[in-house]
Amino acid sequence: MATLSIASKANQAITFPALLIAHYAKEADPKSSIDVKFEEVDTLKAGDNATVEIVVGSGTSTYGSEKVINGLVEAYPFLQGKHDALVQEWLERTASFFPTDFKSVDGPLLELDAHLTLRSHVVGYDLTIADLSIWGAIRGNKVAYAAVKKGAILNVNRWFKFIDETNAWIAAAVHLANAQAQAKKAAKSSEGASYDIALPDTEKGVVTRFPPEPSGYLHIGHAKAALLNDYFAHEMYKGTLICRFDDTNPSKEKEEFQDAIVEDLALMGIRPDKTTYTSDYFDELYQYCITMLKEGKAYADDTEQETMKRQRWDGLPSERRDASVEDNLAHYEEMKKGTEEGVRWCIRAKISVDNPNKAMRDPVIYRCNPLPHHRTGNKWKMYPIYDFCCPVVDSMEGVTHALRTIEYRDRNPQYDWMLDALKLRKVHIWDFARMNFIRTFLSKRKLTKLVDEGRVWGWDDPRFPTIRGIRRRGMTIDALREFILKQGPSRNIVNLDWTLFWATNKKYIDPVAPRHTAIDKEHAVIANVKGARAAPFTEEKPKHGKNSQLGTKKVAFSPTIIIEQSDAKSFKEDEEITLMSWGNAIVRKISHSMNPLNHSIVTGLELELHLQGDFKATKQKVTWLSTHGQELIPVELVDFDYLINKDIIEKDDEVDECLNDHTEFLTEALADENVADLKENDIIQFERKGYFRVDRPLIHGKPAVLFNIPTGKATK
Repeated sequence: MATLSIASKANQAITFPALLIAHYAKEADPKSSIDVKFEEVDTLKAGDNATVEIVVGSGTSTYGSEKVINGLVEAYPFLQGKHDALVQEWLERTASFFPTDFKSVDGPLLELDAHLTLRSHVVGYDLTIADLSIWGAIRGNKVAYAAVKKGAILNVNRWFKFIDETNAWIAAAVHLANAQAQAKKAAKSSEGASYDIALPDTEKGVVTRFPPEPSGYLHIGHAKAALLNDYFAHEMYKGTLICRFDDTNPSKEKEEFQDAIVEDLALMGIRPDKTTYTSDYFDELYQYCITMLKEGKAYADDTEQETMKRQRWDGLPSERRDASVEDNLAHYEEMKKGTEEGVRWCIRAKISVDNPNKAMRDPVIYRCNPLPHHRTGNKWKMYPIYDFCCPVVDSMEGVTHALRTIEYRDRNPQYDWMLDALKLRKVHIWDFARMNFIRTFLSKRKLTKLVDEGRVWGWDDPRFPTIRGIRRRGMTIDALREFILKQGPSRNIVNLDWTLFWATNKKYIDPVAPRHTAIDKEHAVIANVKGARAAPFTEEKPKHGKNSQLGTKKVAFSPTIIIEQSDAKSFKEDEEITLMSWGNAIVRKISHSMNPLNHSIVTGLELELHLQGDFKATKQKVTWLSTHGQELIPVELVDFDYLINKDIIEKDDEVDECLNDHTEFLTEALADENVADLKENDIIQFERKGYFRVDRPLIHGKPAVLFNIPTGKATK
């Protein structure tokens, strides 16, 4: 068996020779154990400069066009009979056809032309791998191939056509290579982002981590961090992804949140290779802090919080900065016990007082919290700060690349300092832009406030940017993954518009959403249809006009139907309209009355079927429902506006000042009988109304509740 890997950015003049010879080996002896696979990859294990690699049955890797060809010859006896000193000479000369400028390849082409004057093959009287190597190099080189196609180099042109026409499998091999290259290119284009960020030392293996704090539900910003870490670990480098719960604050954390995060990651198709907890390392972190205290790299401080904040801002030292090691260790032990004295203190890293980067001004690395921890109970009364435990545990767990949002950039020197101070293995850091959306809070503190104050239904509110919220609104996981991966690991900070997000979703739901009909109940108009069969009847109609796999639905017909008030008000007498899924009808009579607000409303219609009419000629194409032959299903259609009333949310904006007063809009309607069969989470389209997700199906006589799914056209 041989696996041939081609670097996607490689010059095809270099890769085609090996590719053709590999296919030739398989083509010539299809019953053999030869199994050649073409696998296009972004970067080979040998590094960015490698273009072609072969792994033979022994597991040995070989790089470079000529060496790969020799590897194929050694691996498969069939090819050895096609190889001698003359063939080897032409294999070595193949490289002269690699340059992509005409001046460089003109000479080799003329030499080949002279050599082929009285020859049909490069060596001997039969096809050899010398023919395939030279032919492949020319075919893969746009400049050389164009020169040959012009026909001016007569002998090369004759030979080139002869090899192509007498070996039909060559065209198939070239087509396969080009098709896979195009597919790769198209996939990258559709992703809309470059992942070629030149992460260092990836050839040594890649281990990334996603470290959520179990103090809330994942929102779309967390989803980007999770998906990017998963993408780099699993898709790009076939490495390892760790999900590590940063459970260092018992005041905010709950097992409920932890379980929800695990579920949301699984829903997004993210399957960590390992799940760990910072609390697994509390003993080690405790000892590391002692080491820092003993080495004078940290100190205990009881400065009042506001005073400490002011001192750090002004670049002033704490009075405790030069305390003795013995005093610092004593205070640390009091903190561990959670005594009345201990809870007054914290531990600060002794980095700098006045560093221009304020993150380096003696940050707190340990603080007291006497509340019980949801995993360790009452064992600990003090806990490490994220900025301390994150780099330490990253290094301990073997993380090679810490991918995190750009908001941490100022703390990157702090991250490195912690590792240097403790003499731990270094970790590479890559910052990417966080995902911001207009009119959206992504601050966990602000989202928690909305939940706690009952401003929303909960963490899964369809107006919320949590994974559960947007899924409840109707976002599909496939669309979510596509949208986020399109943003990529760029460092450019932008405020995204939700319309782009929902437009991506529409691509996924439109082809598979069954079509149904719903009519608003308020002032629905009864229409008598002349020419309809007297007895109600039903017909089977496709649920989706372009997707027969969705099956059929029942459509009821009778002389009495209901039409929406807004449609009825737009009709004119003697106007021809189209009743969708039935045919044309002529409006013969319109009855009106005045409502209590002195507004004219339509109270009745008389229609006459005109089924031979041309539906293309009508301006009005309306939905309708028969009042007989089916049981109309009560539904509540719910639409939503943004919770927030301003596009750009500033860091200091208060929640109460930014909220819209009314963001939920409910419409009562009647739907076709097929809606009774819908289940929770089903996604459908009510024709002329939009797409909807079933939040609560029809049950015990209670109306079904469906949430409107934005499509990217509106600003809601």
